[in-house]
Amino acid sequence: MTAFVGAKLALFAGPELVVIERDDIPTIDWPGFLDFPGGGREGCESPVACALRETHEELGLKVPETELVWQRLYPHPLGQVWFFAAHLEARVAQDIRFGDEGLGWRLMTPAAYMAHPRATPQFRSRLQDYLRESGRTP
Repeated sequence: MTAFVGAKLALFAGPELVVIERDDIPTIDWPGFLDFPGGGREGCESPVACALRETHEELGLKVPETELVWQRLYPHPLGQVWFFAAHLEARVAQDIRFGDEGLGWRLMTPAAYMAHPRATPQFRSRLQDYLRESGRTP
């Protein structure tokens, strides 16, 4: 397996993405921007374990590994990062229990996310990669 430093998940609840608004503090990358669940690797965990653990910590959701439908490795200044996509039923949104990182969460269509001025730029393009390759439209 290629070494990596973290993983993110484009998580769909029905047709909408679950989006996290990052803390608005100057000491982090992209303060106040719209983000996806995920984060840094802990120990020797796999990319999938990293993405699913972070999603559980940030949203209280246990996403089954079998729901991951797409993955790609991307370069990052600190090392490589994985980006995944998963689709769950819309009703999963009622089970979200927001953690202690970020200002809040919301549901957004992919088109609304990509058009939003505070969408994290690299996630905008990675989401576009997924949508294009999967034949889905934003």
